[in-house]
Amino acid sequence: MSTATVFDIHLAVGYVPWLLCFFVYILPWLKLMDRFEAHRAIATLHSFRFFGLVFLVPGVIGPNLPAGFASFAAYGDFATGLLAMAALLTARMRPLFWAFATAFNLVGIADILVDYYHGVQLGLGALAGELGATYAIPIIYVPILMITHVLALNWLARSVLAPSRANGVAAAL
Repeated sequence: MSTATVFDIHLAVGYVPWLLCFFVYILPWLKLMDRFEAHRAIATLHSFRFFGLVFLVPGVIGPNLPAGFASFAAYGDFATGLLAMAALLTARMRPLFWAFATAFNLVGIADILVDYYHGVQLGLGALAGELGATYAIPIIYVPILMITHVLALNWLARSVLAPSRANGVAAAL
């Protein structure tokens, strides 16, 4: 089996255990929380995306990893992580928290989608060995990031579209 085929299988199958785990354990747990606490938990997970800067470290990645992929992935993750941290730091200022929560989810999902696009355009599957120690990131870490972004954006969109309560706060979903 080619390196590209193994990488493609890993990318696709990496979502399966996370989706199973998410629907059995994580989503029911998040649904028990009020929306603010659930978004704060999601922001905490995404605050570790500063780790994406590892794509810029020689020796961790191979010398033939396309620079266009590595740079965009690294800085997109870093920006998302910083925005998630900003959301957490502004938790007591709810309007700022919600702005940063929306921002990190939009930036984060755009980063992942563009990384997938760049990966396909650059033939990353055939060069998967050049990911070196970062190989596990798109296989194991990215699926749960994407799943939680989709959930968070869904909840954020629904709260904006939901009718307001009498006290002016968006209705909880």
